[in-house]
Amino acid sequence: MFYSENLIEEVRMKNDIVDVISSYVKLQKKGSSYFGLCPFHNEKSPSFSVSPSKQMYYCFGCGAGGNVLTFIMEYENYPFRKH
Repeated sequence: MFYSENLIEEVRMKNDIVDVISSYVKLQKKGSSYFGLCPFHNEKSPSFSVSPSKQMYYCFGCGAGGNVLTFIMEYENYPFRKH
C-alpha cells in the first residue's frame, strides 16, 4: 500500500516522538532532550537521544537516527512505501 506525502507528514506531526519512543525505551530527561539505552544495539550507558523540539532521535553509539516513523519502521522491522 502506498501513502501520500501529505498523509505521512500528518501522521508524523500528530505523534509526539517522546510519547511514542518512551513506550519502547525507558527515557530520562536531561536538559532539553531525553536519553535512554539504544534499542538498536547493546550498550551499558545511554547514548540514545530524543529531541522533542526537533521531533528526531539519534544514537551517538551506532548512528541510528530519524523521526517517529523511521523509529517504528526500524524497531518493528516494518517496510514503508510512499506514493
